[in-house]
Amino acid sequence: MSINRDIRPRTIALANQKGGVGKTTTAINLATALAAIGEEVLLIDLDPQGNASTGLGIGRDEREASTYDLITGNQSLKNVVQKTAVPRLSIAPATLDLLGVEMEISNQSDRPYKLKKAIAGHLGRDPDFTYVLIDCPPSLNLLTLNALAASDSILVPLQAEFFALEGLSQLLQTVEQVRSSINNRLTIQGVVLTMVDKRNNLAGQVSQDVRQTLGDLVYETVIPRNVRISEAPSFGKPVLLYDMNCAGSQAYLQLASELIRREKSLQADSDN
Repeated sequence: MSINRDIRPRTIALANQKGGVGKTTTAINLATALAAIGEEVLLIDLDPQGNASTGLGIGRDEREASTYDLITGNQSLKNVVQKTAVPRLSIAPATLDLLGVEMEISNQSDRPYKLKKAIAGHLGRDPDFTYVLIDCPPSLNLLTLNALAASDSILVPLQAEFFALEGLSQLLQTVEQVRSSINNRLTIQGVVLTMVDKRNNLAGQVSQDVRQTLGDLVYETVIPRNVRISEAPSFGKPVLLYDMNCAGSQAYLQLASELIRREKSLQADSDN
């Protein structure tokens, strides 16, 4: 794919302060699906657990430089990024060192902008990617603020469960605060329903409630509860490499296509 060097890559944070909603799984597989349909993708793992890195086959002993080094300024993005087994998909891996980064930079005036500066320092000169996805930790901490400060928009994976909307309201409030204080261009890219069991009446009711509350923010594509999605990380693979034909893989390909359509629509609106 030929990249237009005049166009800055779109940076999207995947965030939800509630754990266990499929955030990292969505980050891995959406990044893979975007690459599979021709985009050049960078996934930045900003979760100290480093599960996005592991899920793309980057072992802990292979992470000589990490997003910790990006945030602290010890390494440039170019030196942190690694190729993955997926063509057109690279990753900036995470290590447990990120657990201590908040204390390390807490007294610095530019602490929310560390990641933004690291990304802009490289991609502003030589944009190798069309999409940058950031996998945030499952909390609204300084790492998440760095991701939101660096992003054009936020994509929210939301599990179809009874308390789904409670945590979402807090996240949306945080987005408004970030928009008014540190990143006025931040928008809500969308909300993706994950781990949906269509045989479950509760999941159907939750999905309906979420769509009634949030309207067009909710993606048409839903990610089903699928055993192949759950198995793939143990093999260090995204589900599209593990089983291309399963329902989970097909859902993530649909999600990637819908994301691109939304992005084109947003771009058209901004041009008018």
